[in-house]
Amino acid sequence: MNTQKFDAVVIGAGAGGGVAAALLAEAGHKVLVIERGRAQTFADTGRHHLKNQRVSAHGHNAGPDERHPRVVADADGKTHTVLPWQGGYQANAATVGGGTRVYGGQAWRFHPLDFRMASTYGVPQNSSLADWPINYDDLAPFYERVEHELGVAGDSSQMTHLPQYARDYPMPPLPVTRKGNALRNGARALGWHTFPVPLAVNSIPFQNRPACIHCQHCVGFACPVDAKNGTQNTFLIRAQATGNCELRTECMVSRIETSGGRATGVTYFTAERRRVLVEADIVIIAAGAVETARLLLLSNIGNDQVGRNLQGHVYVAAFGRMNEDMWDSIGPGVTTATTRWSHGNDSVIGGGMLADDFITLPVAFWRTARHSDVPRWGADAKNWMRTNYRRTLEVKGPIQDISSPDARVMLDANVRDAFGIPVARLSGATHPESIRTAQALHARAVEWLKAAGAVEVWGEAPKHPFLSGGQHQAGTARMGDNPDTSVVDRNGRVHGMQNIYVADTSVHVTNGGFNPFLTAMATAYRTVQGIIETA
Repeated sequence: MNTQKFDAVVIGAGAGGGVAAALLAEAGHKVLVIERGRAQTFADTGRHHLKNQRVSAHGHNAGPDERHPRVVADADGKTHTVLPWQGGYQANAATVGGGTRVYGGQAWRFHPLDFRMASTYGVPQNSSLADWPINYDDLAPFYERVEHELGVAGDSSQMTHLPQYARDYPMPPLPVTRKGNALRNGARALGWHTFPVPLAVNSIPFQNRPACIHCQHCVGFACPVDAKNGTQNTFLIRAQATGNCELRTECMVSRIETSGGRATGVTYFTAERRRVLVEADIVIIAAGAVETARLLLLSNIGNDQVGRNLQGHVYVAAFGRMNEDMWDSIGPGVTTATTRWSHGNDSVIGGGMLADDFITLPVAFWRTARHSDVPRWGADAKNWMRTNYRRTLEVKGPIQDISSPDARVMLDANVRDAFGIPVARLSGATHPESIRTAQALHARAVEWLKAAGAVEVWGEAPKHPFLSGGQHQAGTARMGDNPDTSVVDRNGRVHGMQNIYVADTSVHVTNGGFNPFLTAMATAYRTVQGIIETA
């Protein structure tokens, strides 16, 4: 077994891991980044409409692969072994850049009240809802740094639900589509404020990369001209440019080695299943909420809170058919949002952001937007698609999931992955209050579509609790001042460990009513900046 020594080992090359690698390497630290996926070109990710991170009928285009199964326990306790592209897996991309390689890039700051959900609404019975130990003001400087170092297009002057920005976004918003204009007119009739969706996509040339070409394959795919900004073309490039950062791909970490309350190193397997030990002064875990919890459990690090409070986003979606053609082929497609219902809704906890959506591929539209009474095949099915695909508006958005201690990640006693490591076992469901909130927000989506001129509106809100995670997974190593109810402290350091940190959405106490990647990067930035300043 080979042994090498690094100042820091970063596990995961996604949103948080990329930030951590860049800051540490630029500060002069010798850094190793370990990623279980591989670096992918645009040709590798492809444009397969049935094999991508949104429609996975024939597998994913950005991993993980079949070497990484999981076990899912249903409501009756019966377990099922599932592969990454199958239902219940809660998959996030496994490649250099992680989810940022193929995401749509909605770059939202959380609402100030998202950090104070328990104080604002109380704690529902049988939930684990809690406040963050930090607040919006603590993260604001780091939101700003990420927006400018990653590259975000938007208009901060219109983000009236937030305190005034110190600096505007570095790029103007992307163009408004025909669908976006229809929704803006509807919101204006209702008296609702709307504004451009902030996107980690170049609206103009930025950082020596071109502007978006407005193709129809954004979310779920890599960008053909590299105008979508992820860690693979920003922070990781910076890290490697220093000469202080080494990136090892297709390597699976099996354990963090510890002694006397400290990490001493990391053991991992190469793609050829060769076991390697590296020594490290600091270990930073940024593997995603499921895999971060799994690794902590495999390493016997942390307390009973590790793996609990798994959450993602319960989404609401409603569809409206217009009398006229709404299709203009201008991607990415998401242009217009309202935060009118992010908080302050009667008799429910929280709310969420509502917006139009990315261009929906025909097969994705068929799978998600088809009326339940429309046949699955035949002339009537084809006629419905011909009539509705180009004329349909969609309003969609995430709500603030109410965390449950029983929604959790554990280790399975029987199933192992291709490297012989016990796999993650997922169980539980989001709290029933999340479903009530989703139903309330769905009513607002329907109201918006009707005001925009939809002659027919359809789609249903979720009716029953289910395990929420997916590409927005969070919460399994939550941040807090009390070691009995959290896994890491307010600086991202694992309670009881001197040099182990978590720098991904696992630390989110609540996951906001917005896409969480910008908050993940901001918290990682804050955590690693603190490490550097105290080193």
